[in-house]
Amino acid sequence: MDARIKWNGEVSFIAESGSGHQVVIDGPPDHGGRNLGARPMELMLMGMGGCTSFDVMSILKKSRQDVTRCEAVLKAERADAVPAVFTKIHIHFIVEGNAIKEAQVKRAVELSAEKYCSASIMLQAAGVEITHSYEIIAAA
Repeated sequence: MDARIKWNGEVSFIAESGSGHQVVIDGPPDHGGRNLGARPMELMLMGMGGCTSFDVMSILKKSRQDVTRCEAVLKAERADAVPAVFTKIHIHFIVEGNAIKEAQVKRAVELSAEKYCSASIMLQAAGVEITHSYEIIAAA
């Protein structure tokens, strides 16, 4: 896996993945930024959310769950001192669909957290407390 980060002036950067996709990274105005992109730690949190969401949906599809919407809402806490690392992250999954089985959602979330999500497992190994919850909504 490769990436390239190019300085874009002030405290703005363009991050490009090895697959050719670009993301703007920028700082807040009080740090010289123009607020034109996500902060690096926001990207890390979004990356973890994307990783676990990918796992959960893959597992739910394999277990033949009729999911019409899946959303992961992440809330993170950071240390007050420098480095302001993540100390706690809570991920709440909202799974909507037809006749979704709670046991399958619970299993998908647990498998992602304990076995498949590389980002979550890496952050946990670094001491970040990661918790999960979920809710199931019947499709309209």
